[in-house]
Amino acid sequence: MAIHKTHKGKTKPRSPTLILTVSIVAITLLYIASTLFSPNGFSFATSITSKNAVFSKNRRQHNGPHKYIYWGNRIDCPGKHCDTCAGLGHQESSLRCALEEAMFLQRTFVMPSRMCINPIHNNKGILHSSSNSISEETEERWADSSCAMDSLYDLNLISDTVPVILDNSEMWHHVRATSMKLGSRGVAHVEGVSRTDLKEKSSYSNILLINRTASPLSWFAECKDRKNHSSILLPYSFLPSMAAEKLRYAAEEIKKLLGDYDAMHVRRGDVLKTRKDRFGVERSLHPHLDRDTRAEFILCRIAKWVPPGRTLFIASNERTPGYFSPLAVRYKLAYSSNYSSILDPLIENNYELFMVERLILMGAKTFIKTMKEDDNDLSLSDDPKKNTKKWEIPVYTRNSEEC
Repeated sequence: MAIHKTHKGKTKPRSPTLILTVSIVAITLLYIASTLFSPNGFSFATSITSKNAVFSKNRRQHNGPHKYIYWGNRIDCPGKHCDTCAGLGHQESSLRCALEEAMFLQRTFVMPSRMCINPIHNNKGILHSSSNSISEETEERWADSSCAMDSLYDLNLISDTVPVILDNSEMWHHVRATSMKLGSRGVAHVEGVSRTDLKEKSSYSNILLINRTASPLSWFAECKDRKNHSSILLPYSFLPSMAAEKLRYAAEEIKKLLGDYDAMHVRRGDVLKTRKDRFGVERSLHPHLDRDTRAEFILCRIAKWVPPGRTLFIASNERTPGYFSPLAVRYKLAYSSNYSSILDPLIENNYELFMVERLILMGAKTFIKTMKEDDNDLSLSDDPKKNTKKWEIPVYTRNSEEC
C-alpha cells in the first residue's frame, strides 16, 4: 500500500521591517506607560485636581532648592537687638531683607521658628483699638515674650515666592547634619560679603549652607539701600499679605461687617517722644505729629478725602479711652474692639491683632496713614516718617489758611 506523505509548506521568513516596527511600537508603549504612572513623569492629562496641586506645592516646598541660607535663630540677633526686642515693623524689615537675599541667591531661607514680642506698653507702631482700654487679663494673656512664626505668617504662601523652612523642623536638623559631614563644602560663615559675591563666587555658590550669623549688624542693615528700587525684590506689602490663615479669616469677616468703609492708622505713643536741649526746651523728631493726630485736626485734614456719614475704621496705639470720639459728629466710627466675638477666640497677642488690623486698613476704599511712606499716600501729617537727626520745637497751632 502506497503511503502518501504530506508535504509541509516552507515557512516564509519574517520581514525584518515588520520586526523593527513591532519593536518600536512596544518600546513606545512601555515609555508612555512608565511616564504616565511615574510620580515625576510627564502626564497627558489636561487638568489637575486642586488636591493634587496642593500636594505638589507642599512637596516642592518641603524639598525646595538643595542649598540654604541661615541668618540666626532670632530676628536681628546677632545684631544690636539681641538684648532687647524691636517692634514688629522693624522685625519685618529685617525679615524681608533676609527673604530677599534668599530669593536673590535662589536658596531656601531657614526662618526662626519664633518672633520676640515687645511688652504691650512698649510696642512700637503696634495697633490696637482705642475705644476701650485693654483689660489687665488681656494684657497678661498677651505678655508672652515670643510667639510662633507660623501663628503670624502663612509659610506655604511665603514659600510660593521664597522657599522657607523653620529652624525647629526635621529638615533643618537634616541640613545641619549633612553640612557637618560635607566639611568645607558644607557651610560657609560669612560677614560683609555682598549678595553678588555669594551668588557668583564658587567658594560660596557651591556651599550647602550660608551662615549669616557672623554679621554684627541688624538684619535690616544689609538692605539699607532701599532707595535703589532695582535692588528691591519684595515690596513692603509682601509680608502683610502673607498673614496666617486664621488672621486673614478674621480680617475678611470684619471687612464683611464693615461693608463699604474708609480707614486710618493713627500712630501716637512712642513716636511723640521729646527731649530737652541744653537750654531746657522740649524738642521732637516729628514736631507737628502730636498736633496733626488730635481729633479736631484730623477732622479738618480728612474732610477732603472722606465724605460725611462714611464708616471710618480707626487703628491706633493711642490708649486714651474716647480719644477719637469727636470724630463721631461726622463719621460712623469702628474699632477692632467692636468685633471681639470674631477676634477673641483667635487672637493670642498684640502682633496678631496688628496683622488683622493691617489687613483691614489695606482693604479700605480710602486709607489714610499717619505719615507718608510713598508720594501718593494720604497722610494725617506732613512730617517725614524717617527723621532721626533733626530735633525741632513742637508746633501746636494751626496755620491761618487751614480749616
